[in-house]
Amino acid sequence: MNLIGQKITVLGAGIAGLAAARALALRGAEVTVLEQADAIREVGAGLQVSPNGAAVLRALGLGPALEGASLRAEAVELKDGLSGETVTRLEVAKLRPDQGYHFLHRADLIALLLEGAREAGVEIRLLQKIDHLDLSGPQPRYVTAQGAEGTAALLVGADGLHSVTRAALNDKVAPFFTRQVAWRALVPCTPDEPRVAEVHMGPGRHLVSYPLRGGTLRNIVAVEERNRWVEESWSLRDDPMELRLAFKGFSPRVQGWLEQVSDVWLWGLFRHPVAARWYQAGRGGAVAILGDAAHPTLPFLAQGASMGLEDAWVLASSLARHDTLAAGLAAYQAARAPRCARIVEAANRNARAYHLSGPARGIAHLGLRLGGWVAPQLALSRFDWLYGHDVTKG
Repeated sequence: MNLIGQKITVLGAGIAGLAAARALALRGAEVTVLEQADAIREVGAGLQVSPNGAAVLRALGLGPALEGASLRAEAVELKDGLSGETVTRLEVAKLRPDQGYHFLHRADLIALLLEGAREAGVEIRLLQKIDHLDLSGPQPRYVTAQGAEGTAALLVGADGLHSVTRAALNDKVAPFFTRQVAWRALVPCTPDEPRVAEVHMGPGRHLVSYPLRGGTLRNIVAVEERNRWVEESWSLRDDPMELRLAFKGFSPRVQGWLEQVSDVWLWGLFRHPVAARWYQAGRGGAVAILGDAAHPTLPFLAQGASMGLEDAWVLASSLARHDTLAAGLAAYQAARAPRCARIVEAANRNARAYHLSGPARGIAHLGLRLGGWVAPQLALSRFDWLYGHDVTKG
C-alpha cells in the first residue's frame, strides 16, 4: 500500500504515538497527532530501552539522539535487598554491544521522538482530549471534549492505559489488582556511579534503581505487596515516609537513597489482558491501537517503551507491504499480539520471583549465584527471544 499522501490521525503524543507518527510520515503519510495535554512537558521518571527498542530508534534515524540522551548500561545486578550482597550480575553490555541497553528519562525520550516527528512533517495539535469515538460509520469519527468532531481515513489509537480507542474496539474487561503498589522517585546521583541497574529483592517487595542524565540523577522504582487498593494513576503523590517505612529493613545503600527522596508518586499495579481486537477496517477507513492501549504490562521486565517502539515500526511496515488497510492491519496484529502476550506473561513471572520469602527465597538466590559462577551468560541467553528480536529486519 502506497502511504504517500495517506491522511492518518494518531491519538496520543506518547512514546508509541510519536514513534508511529514518524515511522508513517517517513513513508510519505500526512500525519496529525492529537494530544489531550496543553503542552508536551516533562512527566514520569526513568525508563529502559533494551536492544530490541534501540533497533527501532536507529532505523527511524534517531540513533544519535538516543546516544546523546541516554546512558549505556553496563550490567543488571540482582541483590539481596536486606544484606545488599550481589546475588548475580548480568553483563548486558556484552550481550549486544552493537545495539546497547539504555537508561534515560522518559521526558528525554519523548523530546527526541517529538523532534523526530516534527522533522518528518508531522502536525502536533494540543488540547485535543477525545471524549467519544464512533466506529459505526464508513470512517472512524471522533468527538473532542470541547465538542469538535472529526473523521480519519486511518485512526491510530496510541492513547495509553485508559484508551478510548481500545474501549471502542473491545468489550470492557475489568483489570485485576495485583495487590502490589509502586513508588517512583528521583534523587541526586554522582557521575562516577556505575551504569548498572540494581534490583534489590526482599520478601514481598523489591526496589530497582539506575542512573540517568549523565549520572546526575538516580531513578528509583519500589514495589510492595499490600492489600490496600491504590488508584491506577501516575499523578498520585505520596508521603516519602511511607516509602521509607516500607523498605526500612533494606541495606544501608537503599536507605541512603530513600533518605534523599523529597517527592514521590504512588500507583497501583493492575493486570490488563492483551487486547483481543487491535483493529477494524472497512471500505472507507480503519482504526488500530498500539502501545499501552493494546498491551498494558507490569513494570517488571522494563519493556513498556520498547514494546511501543516495536509496535510503531511493525504498524508502518505492515501497511506499506500490503495492498489494503485491512490486510496491513491484519498482518500487524498477527505479528505483534503473540509476542506482546509473551512479554506480558514474562513480566508477571518476574514479579513473583523478586518477592520470594522463606526457604524458597534462599534456594532461588543460591541457584542464581551458582548459575552466575558456572555459566554467567546462560541467564542472559534465556532472553535472546526478547532482546535479540529486531522488527526492523522483517
